[in-house]
Amino acid sequence: MNQLSLAKRVQIINMLVEGSSLRSTSRVCDVSINTVTKLLVDVGRACEKFHDEKVRKVQAKNVQCDEIWSFVYAKEKNVKEGMVEGAGDVWTWTCLDSDSKLMISWFVGSRDANAAYEFLCDVRSRVSTRMQLTSDGHAAYRFAVDAVFGQYIDFAQLVKIYGHPEGKGNEKRYSPAECTGTKLVTVTGRPDETLISTSHVERQNLTMRMAMRRFTRLTNAFSKKVENHCYAIALHFVHYNWCRIHKTLRVTPAMEAGLTDEIMSIADVVKLAYPDSK
Repeated sequence: MNQLSLAKRVQIINMLVEGSSLRSTSRVCDVSINTVTKLLVDVGRACEKFHDEKVRKVQAKNVQCDEIWSFVYAKEKNVKEGMVEGAGDVWTWTCLDSDSKLMISWFVGSRDANAAYEFLCDVRSRVSTRMQLTSDGHAAYRFAVDAVFGQYIDFAQLVKIYGHPEGKGNEKRYSPAECTGTKLVTVTGRPDETLISTSHVERQNLTMRMAMRRFTRLTNAFSKKVENHCYAIALHFVHYNWCRIHKTLRVTPAMEAGLTDEIMSIADVVKLAYPDSK
């Protein structure tokens, strides 16, 4: 049985983390799409384990949370009986350290209170300091933050007020609603009003859409299985945290957060799944 060389595996993973689709990667790298998919699954699974083990005891003081929408196999309104398990809308909850830009935690699921609770339980298990948390106005955060952190947190919500998008027809359809104002709401503790913001985590949403083809809107490059969706996200965030130098910080987020003093290479990421690869 033929084995891919380390160089070929690095080439494939490099294309995936830079936003190429599975099929375009298979064409450029001259391998079958099944080979690309298997590599994504193997490396993504290893990245999940790596993140779970390494991102612990984070010294974060100012974190921001958000949710980003995508879908698996079909949008919720088009899901029919007999489709693959997990088909429909999926939400990725993210928690970003605003200072180091480290992606502390993410959770893939629905957008309800149970998902918020599971997500924040994972956040708490990774952060060792009292922190200020800012979220959007989603009501599920209030229940979850109270249940997970109690009074041991400074929690505020940034509630955005939207107007109607301008234009007519397609112009209006493809234009986002205009934000006409914001409202700062203190929920728990004494959060510093100057730090109440979701700008950094919302900017991370753009990074996700640019670096993962399956998050691109109005495309057929969506995930076909929820498991592969999760593996792609795990690969993205390990690359983002440990390999990619942040333009402003000039180091990786993991280095800024004090989790390492070295930059990981794509070859190092591949070797998480294939330690004997040459």
